[in-house]
Amino acid sequence: MSDVIEEPINADLSRHDSPTPSQLEEEGDVAADYIEEFLDIADLDGDIDIDVRNGRAYVAVTASEGSNIRVLSKPDVVSALQELTRLAVQSKTGQFSRLILDIGGSRDARQAELTVLVDSAIAQIEAGATSAALPPMSSYERKLVHDVVSERGFTSNSHGEGRDRHTVITRA
Repeated sequence: MSDVIEEPINADLSRHDSPTPSQLEEEGDVAADYIEEFLDIADLDGDIDIDVRNGRAYVAVTASEGSNIRVLSKPDVVSALQELTRLAVQSKTGQFSRLILDIGGSRDARQAELTVLVDSAIAQIEAGATSAALPPMSSYERKLVHDVVSERGFTSNSHGEGRDRHTVITRA
């Protein structure tokens, strides 16, 4: 381990500034390096793709059908690894990271689960309920829910604090 202390990249920006596309690309590169090293240590196979979507760096780990990467694709594992990756990026860049990590299509699978959850809640409202509350979820998942709810012609708002923050759906 080196005794050299590196200055964070982009240290002059405040946490509230919106990152530029080049800063997001840099964030993706730092995250990809971290994930690649993690995969090497864990002896897991995977290809890493970096993208910028909706003002966030998006890092996807993909692999062939029989790959051992599926051990990392469970939602809780992806969430934990995403937080570790965000911390690694923040340590390197000096900036808060909102990057999204997808492992083995886990984000698409979660999007499908959330869509089913929203459709079930809307069915409750159409059956006479005034509102339907969904379970607590991350800010990213709540954003996905808000988008699906809006597409369905209903309204949604987030309620609660911290780990209890959840979405409530009502008629528009």
